[in-house]
Amino acid sequence: MALQRTPAADLSPTPSARVTPARRRRVALTSAAAGVLLAVLWSFELVDSVIGDTVADTVLGHDAKATAIAGTGAGLLFAFVSGFAGTFTACNIAMMASVGPMSEVGAAGGAGRTVRSLLRPVGWLTLGMVAVAATYGALGVLLGDRLPQLSRDTVGGMPVRLIQSSVVFGVIGLALTYLGLAALGLVRDVFARRPVLRVVTIGALVGGFLIGRPYPLFNKLFHWAVETGSPGYGALAFTLQSLGNIVIVTLIFAGVVLVSRGGFLRWIADPRRSAVVTGALLVALGVFTVVYWDLRVPALFGVGWFPMMPYT
Repeated sequence: MALQRTPAADLSPTPSARVTPARRRRVALTSAAAGVLLAVLWSFELVDSVIGDTVADTVLGHDAKATAIAGTGAGLLFAFVSGFAGTFTACNIAMMASVGPMSEVGAAGGAGRTVRSLLRPVGWLTLGMVAVAATYGALGVLLGDRLPQLSRDTVGGMPVRLIQSSVVFGVIGLALTYLGLAALGLVRDVFARRPVLRVVTIGALVGGFLIGRPYPLFNKLFHWAVETGSPGYGALAFTLQSLGNIVIVTLIFAGVVLVSRGGFLRWIADPRRSAVVTGALLVALGVFTVVYWDLRVPALFGVGWFPMMPYT
């Protein structure tokens, strides 16, 4: 698969040019406000324990947290299942923003050719994601306990591993927000007329979630991978973890396309709609990621202040 520019016939005018400046700003502000509100209302107990642990326990048939990983096969199965179970955690929910860019690439590939319209964007997203996940898995095994992510130390009362999370997710959140603003035409779009490269980049950012993920089941997988001493196992386990992370978003994307018989892709092929959908999703989830990991999480340990709901 070669990264190619969109044919010249599809380039004029650019998506953002067809959306008025006032509407672009409204979409950006509304999406940012939605991201902040989501960060305030978010219940990590619900998504991590009630949903995540229950799904993992049910699929594996035992207590996923308490039962030791016995063998390579069990470890690789655990990697995929724990990734799937952690789909809606705060360290992964931002991958839902990929739906907009994937739809744009699917529409460019021809809405009438449904199978190709499905496989093409999912393939590019997976390429970017696996490249980062596999590389980090191998490096993680080689570096082991030298990584802050595996440390049990604290600094100023805040766990070191969560400091790494705040830094990594802060950077990823800013990147997603920038991509959203670019799709809306409010900042320079480095991927203008290169929708495929945009999807690959978002895939790489999704793979980068593993670099900061503090999710307990992932932490257990990470320790197991290090104990194997095999960079190959680390790369494969982290790849399976990431693949598990995108199962639901892939099914949602495929379901919408198939149920609408390509109608959704024809609908979003309109540059104005594409710009608004892509920009809104990226800005909302990018802002959520920054606010949650750089404001709310530190506040839980007395670093700064953030409004907390009674159930948190």
